[in-house]
Amino acid sequence: MDIQQIKYFLVLAKELHFWNTSAKMNITQSALSRQIQSLENELGIQLFYRDKRNVKLTPAGKFLQDKWSEELTQIDSFHQLARQIHLGESGTIRIAHPDSISSSVLPDFVKKISAAFPNLNLELVQLTNEAQEDYLKNYRIDLAFSRDINTSSAIDEKKLSYENLCFVVPENHQFKTLSDISEDTLKDQKFLLTTGDYNSYNVLVQKVIDTYHIKLDSYIRCEFGSTIISLIKNGLGISILPHSYHLHQNTGIRFIPIPFVTDLYIQWRKDDPNPILKNILELV
Repeated sequence: MDIQQIKYFLVLAKELHFWNTSAKMNITQSALSRQIQSLENELGIQLFYRDKRNVKLTPAGKFLQDKWSEELTQIDSFHQLARQIHLGESGTIRIAHPDSISSSVLPDFVKKISAAFPNLNLELVQLTNEAQEDYLKNYRIDLAFSRDINTSSAIDEKKLSYENLCFVVPENHQFKTLSDISEDTLKDQKFLLTTGDYNSYNVLVQKVIDTYHIKLDSYIRCEFGSTIISLIKNGLGISILPHSYHLHQNTGIRFIPIPFVTDLYIQWRKDDPNPILKNILELV
C-alpha cells in the first residue's frame, strides 16, 4: 500500500465512477481497477460494492475515506512545511485572525510582511476560537491572532495589545453614553452575541452580562462580529464587541466603551523549525 493507491481510492470514493476517476487520475480503467483490488487484498477488506452499473462505498470504505482524507491533508501540510524550510523566505504562510482586527492590526501586519518578504504568499482565514488551536497543532495554519489565552503546552504566544469592549447599538438608539445604560434600561434589550465555548473571551463577555445583570431571555448568536453588526444596523438588537470594530467604516451604529478590557495575542506552534515563521515573528 502506498500514498498513490490511497489517492486513487479517495478520488474513486468521491466520483463513484471508474471512468471518471481514471480520466482524472490519468490512468486506464483496468490499471485503476487493479490498484483498488490490490489495496483491498492487502487490507483484507472490501472497499466498494460494484457491478456493471454502480459503484458504492462499503461501510469500511466510508470509514477509511474519512480517515485517509484527514491523514493526506496533514501529510500535504508536512510537505509544504518542508518546502518552506528549504526555501527560507518564500512559500506560503497561513494566518488566522478574528473578524475584529480586519481593519486595525491586520492591515499593518500584512504590510510589514509584504515589505520584508515580497515573495512570500499569505493566506488569511477566519476561524472560530475553538478551531484555531486544532488548526495550529495540525499544521493547517502557521500563526493565529486570538483574543483567548493559550492553554496548550504545544503552542507559544505573545500579547500584542488590549482594548475596551463596547455596547454596540443602532445610531438612533436611546443609549447615547454609558450613563444611559443600567440594569433597568437593559432589561428589554435583545442581544446579539458571538457563539463559542467556555473560553477566556466569552468569560469576559459573561462578566459584562453578570455586572449589568442582563437577562438573556431573548438573544441571537452567530459566529462573526461583522454579521452581528449588520443585524444591529437592521434594528435586530444590540451587542457587546471589541472597540476595534469601529474601524470597519460602520455607519448607522454607535460604540459605547465600557470598563472591560479584551487582550489580543499572536500564537504559533512551539519549536516550529520553519525559518519563515521565525522571521515573521521578529516583525511583531
